[in-house]
Amino acid sequence: MLWNLPFITVVVLTLIGLVTVLLKKNIIKILLGINILNSAANLFLITLGYREGGVAPIFTLAPSELMVLPTPQALVLTSIVIGVATSALVLSFAIVLQKKYGTVDIDKIRRLHG
Repeated sequence: MLWNLPFITVVVLTLIGLVTVLLKKNIIKILLGINILNSAANLFLITLGYREGGVAPIFTLAPSELMVLPTPQALVLTSIVIGVATSALVLSFAIVLQKKYGTVDIDKIRRLHG
């Protein structure tokens, strides 16, 4: 049962992130949901690259069948950088919306706009 724990955690994090993105109206809360989804995707990639008893692929003389897959690790590093950039962009949008409309609630901004 513990072997499936990372996959169960991925499903739970994905559900929490989806519910937050779909049901919340505050831009900051939506950003938190997106970050939770990003964390779920990162955990999923790392879990797929895990090998029981594996060693790091850098600076070892171990046979290749004993090494952990390096590709998911590289993808997760790239995903972290993209997630930080996306978060910064959404936060800057939230600051501009707060200054212009006085709120970050999507429904109120739609009513004020049209």
